[in-house]
Amino acid sequence: MSRISSNIPSLIAQRVLGNQNKGLATSLQRLATGTRINRGADDPAGLIASENLRAEKAAINSAITNSQRADQVMNVAEGGLQEVSNMLVELQGLVGATANEAGVSQEERDANQLQMDSILQTIDRVANATSFQGTKLLNGNFDYTVSGQSANLTDVTINAAKLSDAGTARSVSVTVLQSAQTGAVFLSTGATFGNGGSGEVSFEITGTKGVQQFTFASGTSQANILAAINSFKDSLGVSAIQSTDAARVQLNSTGYGSDSFIRVKELSNQNAGTSFIYDAVASASAVDDLKDSGRNATVLINGTQATTDGLRARVSSDGFDVSVSIDGTSALNAVGASTTFAITSGGANFNLSPSVSLAGKVSLGIETVTTGNLGGTASGFLSDLKSGGTANVQNGDLSKAQSIIDSAIKQVSSLRGRLGAFQKNVVGSTISSLGVALENTTAAESAIRDTDFASETASMTRNQILSQAATQSLALANSAPQSILSLLRG
Repeated sequence: MSRISSNIPSLIAQRVLGNQNKGLATSLQRLATGTRINRGADDPAGLIASENLRAEKAAINSAITNSQRADQVMNVAEGGLQEVSNMLVELQGLVGATANEAGVSQEERDANQLQMDSILQTIDRVANATSFQGTKLLNGNFDYTVSGQSANLTDVTINAAKLSDAGTARSVSVTVLQSAQTGAVFLSTGATFGNGGSGEVSFEITGTKGVQQFTFASGTSQANILAAINSFKDSLGVSAIQSTDAARVQLNSTGYGSDSFIRVKELSNQNAGTSFIYDAVASASAVDDLKDSGRNATVLINGTQATTDGLRARVSSDGFDVSVSIDGTSALNAVGASTTFAITSGGANFNLSPSVSLAGKVSLGIETVTTGNLGGTASGFLSDLKSGGTANVQNGDLSKAQSIIDSAIKQVSSLRGRLGAFQKNVVGSTISSLGVALENTTAAESAIRDTDFASETASMTRNQILSQAATQSLALANSAPQSILSLLRG
């Protein structure tokens, strides 16, 4: 080199040294922070992807927390329901003990009634005291409310229904495609039972609840036959009415559906040449033994064919679980009949999804478990067992009391089962699924954003060596122009 105004090798060495130092600084920053992307300039596209994944991680973590909170709410509700269930079993024992009329004194009856009153008060207290962070769980706070319910629907139970955040009511339509029926058998009795003018006939009548034998002598009036059979209505599950043919008695199972039946069998007949049992009101072919079962209704709820059991119909799908009971004697129990009602509010709503939307919301109805709501319209309610009620054990109807308690036990057990299924299959499965999603999302975000220490350490070592080499080269480039002094000394 023969010029000193411009030291080109020095400039080159400075540029290279600057680049190497910049690379070394980047490696040191990544190793110090543990992240590969510390600013947008490091990887613009990677930054966008990683920030989106970070937001998804936060949403998933919130959904997991929400699911765990839902599980805790279910645990509290289950605890209250378990205690109510235990008290219902105790009520059942008290009613059964009091039914032993000949062996129970009036004082014992009074004492049992005092216990029952105390238990009923405790059930109401538990229903009103079971809460989570001050929110009552069993007093109807999370029960659904409906409007426009027809009197032809004897019971409407909303187990789950997603309602929009705008508060818009959800319409429910019920359409009957096939009516429910009871089992029916016909006896030819005439206005006065005749058996060839003389002799007795013995029948065995079997229903869902039991069996009983009846013997009718020639000359027995139809009214007495009806009264005799109906006196065993509760123990047989069979009722008797005069059919459209005034000469025949129609025997019906008291329940509707394929599980309900009636069987009439002729046991003896002093006039063997005659038979009295028919399968239809106008039938001319008599038999000695006949069994007939009822028929389940075929029902559409919001256009979906429901699962039916007699007059009871239920549809269960994502976010919509509704069951209704039809009044069998009403106009609704007929082909083509329909009715509508609206679900206006209610339900316990949990957001178990990372996204806040109707699709991510889970709704669950928790029925009221107070004494005024446990039981049913047909049998009565637990409040009827209180002192002065129609089913008290001092002077009330003990059969009704037992029927009410049976219904209440089934009601509470069903609610516990639904809460348990929700806790296990919805909340538990959601937590597991969200855990896997969190792992995968974290792995994806880490692959984009986090520092690969093995790779970055190797890069740092390389940059250190290159930086030292560039420094040495700069020193050599800066000393090179001093060789010109030798020309001046010469």
